Amino acid sequence: MSNQSMSFQGLQLLIVDDDADTRILLTFLFELEGAEVIPAASAEEALKIMSSFKPDILISDICLPDEDGYSLLLKIRNLEAKRGRKIPAIALTASIFEDDRKRALSAGYDVHQRKPIDLDELTSMVATLTRTKQYV
Repeated sequence: MSNQSMSFQGLQLLIVDDDADTRILLTFLFELEGAEVIPAASAEEALKIMSSFKPDILISDICLPDEDGYSLLLKIRNLEAKRGRKIPAIALTASIFEDDRKRALSAGYDVHQRKPIDLDELTSMVATLTRTKQYV
């Protein structure tokens, strides 16, 4: 990570990834900067969390064990529309193919991020999508 840090104080994130190390790393990263993070290992778990948690942003892997991140995003978008909200969403994927990036964006993700994750780039994306102010 760079010497520049982001303040995510008060920001609420939902992180969905079946890889425990990724969930731990991203939870630690954003909590360190003041965010409230709830991690989920599956789409089903994420949807249960969404019933009581209103995140400011979704970061989701595309390849999940129970259903893919595309159908998860559609369900979350429908739920959030009923609440009168639309949260930004970042797709994470190990795929290096341009078609997968296009599919993620056309499915409604605001940003497509390839794994391995560039943490500086990811935090910058979150800041941009949530309009979080940076500090040095």
